[in-house]
Amino acid sequence: MALRAPVQDEDQAGSGRRVAGADPAKREQILAGAKRVFMSVGFDAASMNDIAREAGVSKGTIYVYFDNKEDLFCRLIEEERARFVRNVKDTLNDQAPIQHTLTGFGIRFATHVCSESTICAMRSVLSVKERMPQLTKRFFSATPENVYTVLKSFLDRQVDAGRLEIDDVELAARQFIDLCTAGVFKRRLFGDLAVPPDEDEIARMVASAVRLFTVGYAPSAQGYEREQRHA
Repeated sequence: MALRAPVQDEDQAGSGRRVAGADPAKREQILAGAKRVFMSVGFDAASMNDIAREAGVSKGTIYVYFDNKEDLFCRLIEEERARFVRNVKDTLNDQAPIQHTLTGFGIRFATHVCSESTICAMRSVLSVKERMPQLTKRFFSATPENVYTVLKSFLDRQVDAGRLEIDDVELAARQFIDLCTAGVFKRRLFGDLAVPPDEDEIARMVASAVRLFTVGYAPSAQGYEREQRHA
């Protein structure tokens, strides 16, 4: 009896179907379901059964895409973070007035960091940091491009152009980011502020941050004259 040819995996077979774990739509479906569960009950209380039910997939399908609940949570956070970085990076227009650009950046940042989804994620990580230090480390690990690096790059360009005078640009980037939430982020994180600040309050905080920052790092008269001579 002739032997049957070995079955090729789906991509090799040329059927147009994807190999297991390679369907981006299915992956997004799982992440969306996981986000709803994590936001509802937190990381600790969430089960893979809950996530599978909410995502409309089998638990086995989840394990095709993610190693475990920790991996799923971290991948979700990483994708949310990358999406947010792309969002704020779009506001950093070198051609616009600095005050206008920093205002747009600050409003998007403050809105995101004070949002319910961000606060829920951070509370979830903090609640398990003693038992799962690797989860905390992975959650807070710096990525090559993040909100600090994109702002620092923008400020570097402004310094090079003579529009700002900053000795430590990395420190200045962190200062501006902290100014934009003016203590509200900590109040949200620890439950002192039950709901995110509204648009008017965020605009007020960011306007003050921009004013302090641009005055504090305004180019000195000598620096401005030197820049004009080299222009």
